[in-house]
Amino acid sequence: MRDLKTLKEQVKELSFERAMERLEAVVEQLEKGSVPLEEAIDLYQEGMLLAKHCETKLSQVEQKVRLLDEETLGAFTHGGHEETVDVDPFDIADEDLPF
Repeated sequence: MRDLKTLKEQVKELSFERAMERLEAVVEQLEKGSVPLEEAIDLYQEGMLLAKHCETKLSQVEQKVRLLDEETLGAFTHGGHEETVDVDPFDIADEDLPF
């Protein structure tokens, strides 16, 4: 079995894209079913760490997007009142309909 602390540190340093690539490789190896049991356990553990790492990275990006959205919406606020635009969701031109 690999050292969990070292593995956690290695995973923590990965970018989202690199972690996803490695996770896909781990899943592929496990799906083949040809790895010895001890190696399969190590791969599973690594896969779980990678999945959690990717989830954390996505959550951080989602948080940043929310903040940017709030800042952008705040730019359209005048005198403490938000501008609103009345839009009828059913007011669609016939040529814009998909069928």
